[in-house]
Amino acid sequence: MTARKIGLIGWGAIGRVVAAALARQQVPGAELVCLVDNRPLGESAPAPQVPFEDALERCDLIVEAAGAGVVRAWGERVLASGTDLLVASTGALTDEELSRRLRTTGPGRVYFTGGAVGGLDLLQAVRSLGPLDDVRLTTTKLPATLEQPWMDDALLTRMRTATGPVEVLSGTAREVPARFPRSTNVAASVALAVGDLDAVRVRVVADPAAHHTRHVIEASGAHGSYRFEVSHLPDPDNPATSQVVPYAVLRSLSALAGRTGQIL
Repeated sequence: MTARKIGLIGWGAIGRVVAAALARQQVPGAELVCLVDNRPLGESAPAPQVPFEDALERCDLIVEAAGAGVVRAWGERVLASGTDLLVASTGALTDEELSRRLRTTGPGRVYFTGGAVGGLDLLQAVRSLGPLDDVRLTTTKLPATLEQPWMDDALLTRMRTATGPVEVLSGTAREVPARFPRSTNVAASVALAVGDLDAVRVRVVADPAAHHTRHVIEASGAHGSYRFEVSHLPDPDNPATSQVVPYAVLRSLSALAGRTGQIL
């Protein structure tokens, strides 16, 4: 089997781990051939740094690990070139028009990784039986990782002086990720699994004791009730991201590269 030729966009907390694993050939059937980033990476980079247009020529699969803005700016161009795209920043897909365009642009194919949360495959299966009546996600993180430019002084003070959990925002999976573009990809991933941005109610909680980032998904419908809870260490270089996320990307790459004997 011919190896998938991988191009990686983004050299942050996710991209560095993914690139290192690919360079060490830890994903059978996947070869890192280039990196794309807007900063000079220097000689320590494990693959050539190239402009975005060159990556389209060299690769048959692009991994996005640079944020929702990259998905909006380049996603359709990747797919229209015939190159496949693996999206880590699922929060971009709360823009339904962008999501529709990505799903209908080709001949490249678009894929999404579950990132920091599990159970999405089961929610997709249950959805085939009928709609879920109630879907709730509660995400709890350290206050400093949730601070945003739109917050007023009163909210920032409540977060910075909190001695216990403080609800920062609640709303739908359509509304919340736009307010926390670096911290709520999980909300978008749950909504993608459920198939309805407005059906997923999201609470974002700041907690000074949240040394682990916690996501609790609760769903119910005519066919059953479901509850998933995960607790992750934040990435030491980027506490807004859970440490497990690049390994979720690598697992997705393993599946796309055709590794046998793997649960999908």
